[in-house]
Formats: sequence, structure tokens, C-alpha cells
Amino acid sequence: MTAELVRGQNHPLSQVRLEVRISAGAPIVAGATIGDEQGKVHGVEWVAHPGAPTLPGLEVSKQAAADHRLAVDLGAMPDSVHRISVLLALPSGVGGPARFGAVAAPFVAVTGLDGAEVASYTITGLEAESAVVALELYRRQDTWKVRAIGQGYSGGLVELLTDQGLPEARRLADTINEAVSQAHSRSVAPPPSRTPDSDRIRRTASPGPAQSASPYTAQGPQDTPPPGTPEQAGSAVQGGPAAPQPSSPYGIGDPQNTPAQAGQPDASPQAGRAGEAAQTSGPVNYSHPGRRTAAPPPAPPTAPPPVQPGQPPRPVAGDATGWSMDERLYNQVWGMFEDLARTAAAYRSAVDFADSRLEQEIDRALADPRNRLGGQGDGAREAARAKHAKLVDQARAALDRDLAQLTAEAEVVEPALPLAYARWDSPVWHGYRVPMEMPMALRLGDLRLPESVDLSIPMLVRLPLERGLWIDSGESPDGSLVDSDELRRLAMDTAVTHAARLLAVHPAGEFAVHVIDPAGAGAQALAPLVGTGVLAGPPAAGAAGVTDVLGRLTQRVDLVQMAVRAGAADSLPPDLDTAQQLLIVNDFPHGFDDRAVTQLRYLADEGPAVGVHLMMVADREDAAAYGPLLDPLWRSLLRLTPVPDDHLADPWVGHAWTYEPSVVPQGSQVLQQVLSQVAAARRSWNR
Repeated sequence: MTAELVRGQNHPLSQVRLEVRISAGAPIVAGATIGDEQGKVHGVEWVAHPGAPTLPGLEVSKQAAADHRLAVDLGAMPDSVHRISVLLALPSGVGGPARFGAVAAPFVAVTGLDGAEVASYTITGLEAESAVVALELYRRQDTWKVRAIGQGYSGGLVELLTDQGLPEARRLADTINEAVSQAHSRSVAPPPSRTPDSDRIRRTASPGPAQSASPYTAQGPQDTPPPGTPEQAGSAVQGGPAAPQPSSPYGIGDPQNTPAQAGQPDASPQAGRAGEAAQTSGPVNYSHPGRRTAAPPPAPPTAPPPVQPGQPPRPVAGDATGWSMDERLYNQVWGMFEDLARTAAAYRSAVDFADSRLEQEIDRALADPRNRLGGQGDGAREAARAKHAKLVDQARAALDRDLAQLTAEAEVVEPALPLAYARWDSPVWHGYRVPMEMPMALRLGDLRLPESVDLSIPMLVRLPLERGLWIDSGESPDGSLVDSDELRRLAMDTAVTHAARLLAVHPAGEFAVHVIDPAGAGAQALAPLVGTGVLAGPPAAGAAGVTDVLGRLTQRVDLVQMAVRAGAADSLPPDLDTAQQLLIVNDFPHGFDDRAVTQLRYLADEGPAVGVHLMMVADREDAAAYGPLLDPLWRSLLRLTPVPDDHLADPWVGHAWTYEPSVVPQGSQVLQQVLSQVAAARRSWNR
């Protein structure tokens, strides 16, 4: 089955002999670089291009063409090679398009030698860029994977090769362009329009007899932008370095595990993307590859005026691909996260470029001692500062435009979110009914960046949980003004809130919660769970209670593991609760002996795979007496905080996301009302 990737997403490769197939609406140049473990390209001899098309285990085309097939033999790669980057560029000097925004969105597929697709990626969101790193094949612990990159460069091959670390970038770009010019007579013309059953058409579902075609179906690309599609800048500043592509900070990685675990699309939520819209005047995909052009419904007499050319499209809740509205909203939230990550990265990159350019121009102006005195040096400094201010203002204007569009989208999406994704102050909770189906994801809070203080993105994690949660009750490194006792209380309140949401979004009998509270310190926070009777049993207290609960859950993990490995799930004891289990541990490590600590680590490592999940409320410093013994435990859990904190790091683009916990409004009875309905449904289900 083909994995359709979005920018930043990766997929394992099970074969070593592969083809990379590239399709575009105009002749393009295809090449590749190979890099070491740090991704460094050591010289021009590590680049395969039309002038030098072969490297060990790698061969590219010798000419520009609309369709390419690159041959890759991963088994023949030298041990020093850990990364292969596939590069695309528009040829210069041959009279073709000068930017990717004027051609169809390039489609890249990794296939086996039999032609079966392993992974594919449509590079959307390109405008002024004339070169792009399409994807990379990389080695991770002796296993090869493919990752969708989609990093564009408005400066063309020179900027791309410079970003790859090649000091001879301009000379190499000239060599490539010269080789392409010599072979231009053999270049292939753009292919005719593809038929509706082409492999370029991606559909989310097949409509039934009484169902019209889905408006979220991906449309085929065009060779030219639709009428009214506005021009867009490829980066925040002309000449500035392109922003890196974001990954997810949710623990942070793959969208199958979290909204990152993340991951991926161009983050500028601007007006229609050239080369992606079909022949329709409907709303256009303006940021995430999952958002597609849709045929507009007939406008009622009172409909608002249509969007004028040059204006961003009006956001629509659920404007993403998916089998259900929940999945569409999940994908849309994921796209908003990526949009915010990318636009902030572009702004920071542009400001860094402006700062660097300011320093270089001042140094250059003052390099001559004669300019250091008098008005000549002052004039040079003032001119450099004026250029710096102009670049920063342009970057800020682009950021403000994108933030305004994202804010408008958030205002539309937030009220449409279902129970599992909604804030606690959403009206959807006041009409709560116990669901009949398992949820797709869960909201754990909100994320924001320093550049977006007024905009937050829901932090969604996929269910079932693949990582345990650690609610950190310790003081934050930045010296929070909240005292330690208050932090412990807030941490337990946060844990109860997350547990209540998990109970509320699962069908009756499909989720159970156990609590270990050795000293009874969390009695006040646990009152909503205890009072409504939604717990699987009373909170375990003392060493005996800890031993009992851990023993029962450990035995459950052992039994289910043995049954799964033996392929004999029907042989489980009839009294075994097959529901998902959540264990809340308060005030760890108080009340835990060495055996209990070992069992807890076992549950953290082995439990999620068989439906036993861990939520710890603890201060890591309290467990310092165990030394490094518990380090693997902390690393295996997703750390959350009871107060806003910028601890969620995104190594791909360097963001530190501020996490804000999901909080029940003060004085609200919504938590009590929801848990009461959950308890009533559980009693009815047990009968």
C-alpha cells in the first residue's frame, strides 16, 4: 500500500533497489546529493547531476524532462553515506518557466523495480522558488527511510547547493545549467493533461450511488494557475534563506502518534496555490496538502459576496481530506500547526538574514580606514540600518498576514471541534452524550509561539496513547512564581482533567481508570472521579495498595502479551477486562519500593502496546535517590506541565513551543455533569 506523505513525514523502506519517479508539467532538472551521518555534502563529487549523472548506487537523468526516473541502489551505497537528497530545479537559459508557481505541482514517488509505489509526495505550496529539495532517503540504525522535504529556494540551484554546504555552489550550478543547455534539444515536452483515472489523482473515498463526489477529493494539477490566483512571494525576504521545514514538537514526531509526531506542508496560509487547483472557482488549498479545491455549492440569495482576486479565501471548518469530519478536522488542525511553525520559521530566518547582512555591510563599509572618520562611514552605517529595517518590516508584514489568516481559521475551526478535540468551555460539552465510537485523537492542551501570543493551536495526540504522560509537579527551570504545594495541586487537577476527558470520549466500558495515591495527598483533586464512581476501584493507598494495583496490571500485560504472541486471543480469562486501562500515579516515588519501581517501569515500557497506559504526577527531583535507574522511565513519557511552559522543543526548525494545559473554567460544573453521565452509562453497560 502506498504511503502518501506530507511534508516532514517519513516512511520505512523495505527494499534497497528503488526508483524515484518524478512528474511535473514542464521540463525540470533532477539531481541528487549524498551526505554523511551529519548530512554534510563533502564536495562536488558527492553530487549527481546531468553533467555527472552517476555515483555509486545512484544514477540521474542527463537532461531536463517533464518525467524522470532516478535509479537508487541503497545496498551499493558506501558506509559513509547516510543521506540521499533528491533535488529538482527549473532549467535556466532555455526559455522555460522561471518559478515552480507557474507549473504543475511536482509529484515524486519512490517505487520498487516492479513499479509498485512505496511512498509518494506531491510538493505543494511552491511559488517563487525555482529549486527544491523534494525528498531524502536516510539511514537510521541500519534501516533506510524516506522523508518528504519540499524545501524550496527562490535563489535557485545556487541557493540550494549553498544550503547543502557546498562552497563551490555557483560553479556547480553553472556546470549543471551548461549540461542542460547542451542537451536541451533532447528535452521532453510537457505531457498532455492526464485522464481522471491517472495515478496523479488522489481520492479520499469513492462516492456511492446516492452520494456526490467528495469536495475534499484531491484534484489533478494544472500547467497554469487558475484565473484570479494571486502571486505570492516565495520567502519572507527576497534573497533571504528559505525557512526549514517544521517537524512536530509534540514529543514530539509522527502525525500517526500526535498531530507530529511534527509533521510537511507549507505553512503560509495564503491565497490559492498555483499548480494545485482544478478547473473550478471553489475555495483553494491555501496551506496544507490535505486541503483541496472544492466545487462551490449554489449560492443562496443571501450568500456573502465571493472572494475577490488577491484576497485570501475564507476559512472553512473541515476543509481537509479524511473519511469522516473528525478526521478532516484533525488533519486541518495538524495543518494549522504546520502553518504556524513554518511562518514563524520563515520570519525568524528572514530576521537572522537581515541581521547578518547588516553586520556584513557595516564591516565592509568600515574595512577601509579612510571611511572610519567623517560622514562617509556614518552614511554607510545609516544606509545599512535602513536596509535592515526594510527587510525586517517586510518579514513582519508577511508574518502578520499569515497570523491573521490562521487566526481567522482558528475562529472557524474551534467551535466545530468534536468532544475529544474541544476546549472545556466549548458548548459541545453541554450537550454531552456518551459516544458510541472510539475517538481518533485527544486534546491535551494548546500550543503557541512567542510570535503568536494571540493564536494557539490545539495539541492533539492520536489514540490509543502510544506514550505515557508525565504531569510534572516540580518547579519549572525558569523559576515559576507558583509555590511547590500549589504546583502539586495543579498537577493533580491536570491529571484528573485528562483522565476525565479520556473517560468521556470513549464508549461506555471501553476505558477504565485506576489511581495510586499512597499518602492520600490527591484526595481533593480526585473527588470528581471518586464521587461520581467512574474509577475502576477506590484510590490505592499505602504500600499494600500500591502492590495490589501494580500486581494486577502487570499480570494483565503478561496475559495479553502471551495471548497475542501465541495468536490465541480467545484464550484470555473470561473475567479479564479488555477495556483500555489508565493508571494514575500520584506523588511518585513515595510509597514505592524497588519491586514496585521495577513494575512501574515495566508498565511504562510494555503497557501501551496491550492497552495499559501510565499517567504519572511527579517531581523528577523527588526520585533523584534512584539515580539514573529511572532515566529511561522519564524519557519514555510525554512531559506536560500544570502551568504554561515552553518545554516542548521542535528540533527541525528550532522552535520552543509553549504548552498550555487544558483547564476547566473556574466555577463550571461541566466536569461533574459529564462524569455523572459516564458513570450512569457504565452502570447501564454493566447490567
